Amino acid sequence: MGKVDDERFVAEPPKDTSVERSPYARDRARVLHSAAFRRLAAKTQVHTAGDGDFPRTRLTHSLEVAQIGREMGERLGCDPDVVDTACLAHDLGHPPFGHNGEDALHAVASGCGGFEGNAQTLRVVARLEAKVPGAGLNLTRATLDAICKYPWPRRPGNRKFGVYADDAAVFEWVRAGLDGSGAAGLAATAAGPAHPGEQAGPHAAVADRRSLEAQVMDWSDDVAYSVHDVEDGIHGGFILLGALADPDERAALCLDVADAYSDEHPSYLRPVLDELLADPVLVPLARYDGSHGAQETLKRATSVLTGRFVATAVSATREEFGDKPLSRYAADLVVPRHTRAQCALLKGLALRYVMRRPEAAPGYARQRDLLAELVHALTVRSPDALDPVFAPLWRAAPDDASRLRVVIDQVASLTDPGAVVWHRRLVG
Repeated sequence: MGKVDDERFVAEPPKDTSVERSPYARDRARVLHSAAFRRLAAKTQVHTAGDGDFPRTRLTHSLEVAQIGREMGERLGCDPDVVDTACLAHDLGHPPFGHNGEDALHAVASGCGGFEGNAQTLRVVARLEAKVPGAGLNLTRATLDAICKYPWPRRPGNRKFGVYADDAAVFEWVRAGLDGSGAAGLAATAAGPAHPGEQAGPHAAVADRRSLEAQVMDWSDDVAYSVHDVEDGIHGGFILLGALADPDERAALCLDVADAYSDEHPSYLRPVLDELLADPVLVPLARYDGSHGAQETLKRATSVLTGRFVATAVSATREEFGDKPLSRYAADLVVPRHTRAQCALLKGLALRYVMRRPEAAPGYARQRDLLAELVHALTVRSPDALDPVFAPLWRAAPDDASRLRVVIDQVASLTDPGAVVWHRRLVG
């Protein structure tokens, strides 16, 4: 890490303290102490926050991603606090009701450039959180860059993006010099795409390349998401691995995964799925009954799969780039094709049997309607109905699009139960 990596968007005076901490350790503390981080405790991961005592929330998920990412980053030679902070912060922009809420806000935010959880995360840490005027948490350049999962603006045909137009100034500051010729020294090869349609790989524009820390954060997120959501789904009785003894059901799952999570053809995914379901750590889970012994078996499977996905990526990256410490743009994370397919298939289990279960559809529709109605109500009743944090931003906004963005910021900041309370108060 160099001096440029340590810089903050707004210069700050030295902090008077007897404890010497790196700038990246300070970044981590700022995220941990932020209001947005606390609110993750009541935001949906897969199951609606508050439903039962077992499922994960966005907060527990973020803590687990950080544990995985910090270990992986240390093994590669990244600054562990940069990776840790990026993992802790990666979901700060997600709205109530998980990805369902994200889709709902995107639909009503067309007049201000759409909504994307990762772009909202950058907005939260770089502008909205109350720490440094005009700079949010005012994190270092290296940490902000590590948070940028999709380092490009909104583009036609690409649902994923990482920055709104009116946050371009801080984004350009974060990405300054990443043109392949500056001190960043962008690697010649890039990691394969983690999501269908994502701009990555050797043919991606250099400006779209992600730092190694961002790639570690992204893979840690995928690992935690895939393994832990399956754990929750099995424990909750939604995922019944025994049902996958049916060849037609396996084929249908592979089709779902190819459509949602993988660029691989179902014909490639099928033998990977067969191998995965025959794995000794998963076979006993077809008889899961919720007993103490069954929970031990489930937890062992979670641990083994997480460790396997991490170790495989670390080993493949070391094989490609050697044993020296790796960070920033000195290397790219290498995740073997087979491993990435296994991870996608696990994500597909949660998609098919938890998120897309038929009885959940009416609830999802109500959530989308609730958020759309809340945005409309706030559009009509702003600025008086806004929180004191957002009302001045609405008054200072120069046009309708900017005012709509403030309303979207307000709604996105709410927890799941908070959105319900606001809707009841403003809509009825």
